[in-house]
Amino acid sequence: KQWYQRRVAITAGGKKVANTLSSGELVTDSLVIEIIEANLQSEACKLGFMLDGFPRNLVQAEKLDEYLVGQDEPLNNVVEFKVKDDILVERISGRMIHQSSGRTYHEVFAPPKVEMTDDVTGEPLMKRPDDNPTVLSRRLDIYHEQTAPLISFYEKKGILRSVDAMQSPEKVFEDISVHFKQ
Repeated sequence: KQWYQRRVAITAGGKKVANTLSSGELVTDSLVIEIIEANLQSEACKLGFMLDGFPRNLVQAEKLDEYLVGQDEPLNNVVEFKVKDDILVERISGRMIHQSSGRTYHEVFAPPKVEMTDDVTGEPLMKRPDDNPTVLSRRLDIYHEQTAPLISFYEKKGILRSVDAMQSPEKVFEDISVHFKQ
């Protein structure tokens, strides 16, 4: 919970999220939407924006569409990264992070030179407490129940771009780039 608090407590909305998470509650759709809308109004988003992990359900998608249409800026691309569940679990559960720099490592794919130690600073690496197979299995169940329906929602709008994320990172980047050059 402390990791989440440090990460989101930068803004007023982030502080609400941190307080919600620290009390063991789930963050409501209305709070998430409030934070997204506030950020979309910022100077940083004037030339465009990319959302990662939002929306997570149909209510959030509909509210986002409603907001963006009201701003005369409808959503024009949604990227779906297609990855098998077992591969996601392997990728995420092996992840390690150097907290102060954000550098990431992986037990299998990009291990540090010394176990659980940052290659640059020699400081310890951390693993997020929720990056374990048990929690990831539950998150995948929630994804299939609540988030997967967004695929057909955006497909019907003609803005879904599916990318095979089982390929090399370079190929995935190339496939994404093709969609944004259109």
